[in-house]
Amino acid sequence: MDDPNHVIAFRRLKALVGLYATVSVLTFAGLVAYRDSSSVTQPVWVRISIVAVSSLILFALTLRAARGSRGAFRRLRILSAVMLVAIVVIVSLPGMFPVWMRIEQSVCGVLLLAVVAVSNGRGLRTRFAR
Repeated sequence: MDDPNHVIAFRRLKALVGLYATVSVLTFAGLVAYRDSSSVTQPVWVRISIVAVSSLILFALTLRAARGSRGAFRRLRILSAVMLVAIVVIVSLPGMFPVWMRIEQSVCGVLLLAVVAVSNGRGLRTRFAR
């Protein structure tokens, strides 16, 4: 990881995934604080819990990939793309989730879109190619 371009790319990835994890965990904390609200339904609990846990896993994978783990890099690329697709589905389903959650998921989706773009860039893919 001596290439300055790789260092910059992983600095960006760590910041993006770190921000995604922060938003996700803070949303979960807000969910706990407002658990008696009518907009906190069982599907909201399940989705936000999955997002919070997967965001922390994604952050751990990012740290391992930054240290040179090919497997962690591959899983980072796959998980970020899968989570992005899941977010697009969640945001596009009318009426299934409250507006506040669709906004939060949209923010997470934008962050994950950037993660997918950076992690699938030619430089990093070449760095981890066999």
